[in-house]
Amino acid sequence: MDHSELRRFVEARWRDEITDRLVEYVRVPAKSPAFDPAWREHGHLDAVVRAGLAWGKAQEIAGLRIEIVAIDGLTPCLFFDVPATGGRGDTRSVLFYGHLDKQPEMEGWRAGFGPWLPRIEDGRLYGRGSADDGYALYAALTVIAAIDAQGVARPRCVGLIETSEESGSPDLPAYLEALAPRLGDVALVAGLDSGAGNYEQLWVTTSLRGLAGGLLSVEILEEGVHSGAASGIVPSSFRIARQLLDRLDDSASGRVLVDELHAPIPDERVRQARTAGAILGDSVWRQFPWVGCAHGEGARAHAMPTTTDPVEAILNRTWRPALSVVGAAGLPLPDEAGNVLRPRTALKLSMRLPPTVDAQAAVAAMRRVLERDNPHGARVRFEPDHVASGWNAPASAPWLARAVDAASESCFGRPAGWIGEGGTIPFMNMLGERFPQAQFLITGVLGPQSNAHGPNEFLHLEYATRLTEAVAQIVTEVPA
Repeated sequence: MDHSELRRFVEARWRDEITDRLVEYVRVPAKSPAFDPAWREHGHLDAVVRAGLAWGKAQEIAGLRIEIVAIDGLTPCLFFDVPATGGRGDTRSVLFYGHLDKQPEMEGWRAGFGPWLPRIEDGRLYGRGSADDGYALYAALTVIAAIDAQGVARPRCVGLIETSEESGSPDLPAYLEALAPRLGDVALVAGLDSGAGNYEQLWVTTSLRGLAGGLLSVEILEEGVHSGAASGIVPSSFRIARQLLDRLDDSASGRVLVDELHAPIPDERVRQARTAGAILGDSVWRQFPWVGCAHGEGARAHAMPTTTDPVEAILNRTWRPALSVVGAAGLPLPDEAGNVLRPRTALKLSMRLPPTVDAQAAVAAMRRVLERDNPHGARVRFEPDHVASGWNAPASAPWLARAVDAASESCFGRPAGWIGEGGTIPFMNMLGERFPQAQFLITGVLGPQSNAHGPNEFLHLEYATRLTEAVAQIVTEVPA
């Protein structure tokens, strides 16, 4: 493959077509069904799927079949199928994966920026879904078109772009089952929904954490009562919730205390974390928007992480469980809060799990720990919602390891980085079970400060372009 021609083609496609398409995509509040129960009525998911379909049909890719697949009652998905070229058979395939649904708005966007207000600044496209994961469909089809433009042989390529990923992919198993006969013998899964340690080389995801989420509810009264009359007699529902959280993790260190939520870290993943830590250094933790601290004796310039050791930080976010409280109910806004002992406190819990921990067993352990011996006889319930096991990639075949490093060197001028990610992509675990012999190229554009799910999410346009080049180069190396 002529790399200069590959770069020319990909750059032109991103400059002339893809960026404009993503600008329009950002404008659509295509929130995942967990955040928009009325998604059918609103039609936003259908709109972004139809837009992707229209663009795909306009591409001059020989033999491309692209369609919307919709199972009654489920969110729609896009499926495409492109036959092999260069005399290669169509039995073995490369499966591209991405999603078009989005996280909700989130507060804290910079002035002049917003979740549905696309804006390009300093080579970055800001807006919800720009990096997570609207670009994936467009990049995948560009990979195929760029290879074909040079007449280089490639395997059959299929693609599945869903719209329920940000809700934990509840609809995906049904689509996998329905489309299984059309996927072929998957030799390589190219997932484009992951992260990057920096914007200076190709990064491959080696593992993903699981998720055990749910609602912890504590009820102590039938109705609120005057705090002056009742405090000291009636225990605060919030204090009880604090007690219960102390059963899950150490409030001083954050270490999770439930043994069933831990797993041994494979030696290979420790070695990869050391290599990635040497590349990234303090950027592992400095990338986050730390709040500034007040000046004074002993004050630091900013808030500090749980550890400044880059290797330990990587292992913490990839192979160790961690609890976050991501939502609350029963708490009035400060300006609306009276002197009332509230009857109920509910906390939305998000427990990230090591890749090899079974999520269903983990959530059962959390429920057992939280609901036993209720303090003060309070009514305590833990109701799981988002539950998904993690994923640990199989060992990379020699051809894939070579192809990844070669692509990173030619497209970025640096060797590839291999690193686990802290997020969850349920599709990977599903695919790993269905295609145990497949190799996995899980990569993406979620680099430092890209802030998927948060305010000021952006897509690094230059990195996305180079990533597209690299994936095209790797696909041509898939063995026949």
